Amino acid sequence: MHIEDIEYEADGRRLVGHLAVDDTKPGLRPAVLVAHEAPGLDEHAKGKAERLASLGYVAFALDYNGDGKPLPMDEVMKRYGELAGDPDRVRALGQAGLDVLLAQPQTDPDRVAAIGFCFGGTLVLELARRGADLKAVVGFHSGLGTTRPEDAANISGTVLVCIGAEDPIIPPEQRLAFEEEMRAGNVDWRMHLHGGAGHSFSNVKASTLGMPGIEYHEPTDERSWRAMIDLFDEALGPAT
Repeated sequence: MHIEDIEYEADGRRLVGHLAVDDTKPGLRPAVLVAHEAPGLDEHAKGKAERLASLGYVAFALDYNGDGKPLPMDEVMKRYGELAGDPDRVRALGQAGLDVLLAQPQTDPDRVAAIGFCFGGTLVLELARRGADLKAVVGFHSGLGTTRPEDAANISGTVLVCIGAEDPIIPPEQRLAFEEEMRAGNVDWRMHLHGGAGHSFSNVKASTLGMPGIEYHEPTDERSWRAMIDLFDEALGPAT
């Protein structure tokens, strides 16, 4: 397994993403862009990239906060506030990471997907709304709102979002608005709503935060991952 931190620039920041690929196998293979949760690139997103690489994908965990590490907690909301209402900025950060992934010699440019967690899920959805050539887009406990719902018409791949029914950050009204957006954009989409799960259900460290509605939920973590792999098999073909 080849693991490498790759430095690049976007949004006026030094960004450091995490590449994982099985370099013992020849030829092109499907590739997956991974976008971290709001605090920053950490072992959660890196671990997902490495797990994908072990399955035969080229995986690159991008960095949208800077320096390839989480921000101090008192800076997280400030950074989130800067990005949340600026889809052009978010999409540019996603495209910068996608460019790194596409530059890898093992990447098959015709078989690329993107996944994201929390605000990272928002980012990959915005990247799809920008019209990026992504065959599949998956959001895990991802924010679904956008200031440009009309741009859903630019989405060319299949969208899957996996949401916890008890997630206080993604209420039913936001889910309904997303459904209406996807329908209006004629998108091939699906939403999995997981009972008993809150926000950050895929992150084993979420429960340590002590915040109501934010906790790890192992059944949903496993089920949503299987749903993602099922979509990848459909949209990208075999990884090995």
